[in-house]
Amino acid sequence: MMMTSEWVSVLDEVDELIEMIKQSELAQVLAEAQQAVYNDETLVAQIRAFQYTKEQYEDVQRFGKYHPDYQKIMKDIRTQKRALDLHDKVAQLRLAENDFQDLLDEMSLLIGQSVSQAVKVPVSNPLLNHANNGCGSGCGSGGSCSCAV
Repeated sequence: MMMTSEWVSVLDEVDELIEMIKQSELAQVLAEAQQAVYNDETLVAQIRAFQYTKEQYEDVQRFGKYHPDYQKIMKDIRTQKRALDLHDKVAQLRLAENDFQDLLDEMSLLIGQSVSQAVKVPVSNPLLNHANNGCGSGCGSGGSCSCAV
């Protein structure tokens, strides 16, 4: 493949797009939310404890209810996960991550559709999937999605 002036132009535009994404409000909110979580020492300790329990949970899953610590670890993992989920800083981080992912998904859809309307773009948000070729189930559904097959 030869590097042409068109390719150089596309790469320059990609660099500009990356800089715009980095400087976007959603990227700033995400960075602030990450700092808030990972600068809180007690929260970081709580996350590490959860990760350790998660490793134990994965070990327990190999044996199921026959593992000697099954009940204890199952209770611990649920309790720790709930405590993390209810923490304000963690909730803010998850919201910021979801908003940023939605931005990336929307951009992917725009780029994919600018190439061709037939391009399938995977997105994490099922609501955005409707914008992907106007049908949620895809053309593999035998035309039941009412799209132009």
